[in-house]
Amino acid sequence: MVMARTKIHVILVFVSSLLILLPDSPVGAPVGVCYGRVAINLPPPSDVVDLLRSNGISRVRLFNADAEALKPFSGTEIQLMIGVPNEVLPTLANGMVSTALDWLQSNIFAYVSPSQVRYLAVGNEVLLKDPFYSPFLVPAIRKLHQALQALGLADTIKLSSAHAATVLSNSYPPSAGAFDPNLLSVLTPLLQFLRDTGSPLMVNVYPFFSYINNMQSVSLDYALFRSSAVHADQKLAYDNMFDATIDAFAYAMEREGFQGIPIVVTETGWPTAGGAAANIENALAYNGNVARRGLNNIGTPKRPGVGVEVFLFDLFDEDQKGGEEFERHFGIFRVNGVKAYDLSFY
Repeated sequence: MVMARTKIHVILVFVSSLLILLPDSPVGAPVGVCYGRVAINLPPPSDVVDLLRSNGISRVRLFNADAEALKPFSGTEIQLMIGVPNEVLPTLANGMVSTALDWLQSNIFAYVSPSQVRYLAVGNEVLLKDPFYSPFLVPAIRKLHQALQALGLADTIKLSSAHAATVLSNSYPPSAGAFDPNLLSVLTPLLQFLRDTGSPLMVNVYPFFSYINNMQSVSLDYALFRSSAVHADQKLAYDNMFDATIDAFAYAMEREGFQGIPIVVTETGWPTAGGAAANIENALAYNGNVARRGLNNIGTPKRPGVGVEVFLFDLFDEDQKGGEEFERHFGIFRVNGVKAYDLSFY
């Protein structure tokens, strides 16, 4: 009996050792959240950091390098995507590398450790929203990259620029995805930079907008991941607009000779009020499916098993934003810290 117990004990130790040596199961794509601050009566940034940590949110997008918002993140394990404002691009593009170094040190690294910065989103929707700054975009990115190289940080902090989905002149079917030819003078050198540095193409994707602007052709179910109809495209099948849009970008990059560049969705979301189909149920359905697919590494038909890293928009409602009423109702949390709907980030 003693010998039997000894053998069992040895076997258990051996099996436990094997389990320790086995590689971990694949980790899903991170699900982050955008921290927009165009609002009054928002909680203090220190409370926001506590809210993020208590909900297991480990990645956050800040649209600007704002000292008040950045400071409370210092010393946390939260990884940051930090925006470089459009209006700063000419100064960075025309300045010396030292100008970019000074900007990084004064606006970011003075408040948080470089180890917490995952991405710099240089400009937001510059090509269509602020075309004046388009010529400065890639030169500014290159100067910032040279500055990061000088600091030994170019391998850990990736540079890119967030683009609206409308930089595509064609997105349907996905295999016909193509960039607006009028934007290629900027996009081509940008894609070259992304490929050379192993950086992602950043895109803002909103099936909600596609739905409300084209209800005759886009069904609500297709936008919300609950369509029973399948859209065939060559040998691939699509049952939701999110996947179709991501793959249209992948095809568009390949059309210009750039294969394999990863895609990060810097904004996506669904409003809870303010217009057609804008309600809590649809917001939960959309954001819940986006998060679940990323966490489970589902990927897209063109890139199966490669979870799409996303930043859900938005942490809170932003009551000072202009535009349509729904623009002010993307908040996942109320300002008191209570979830607007039961969304899981892990």
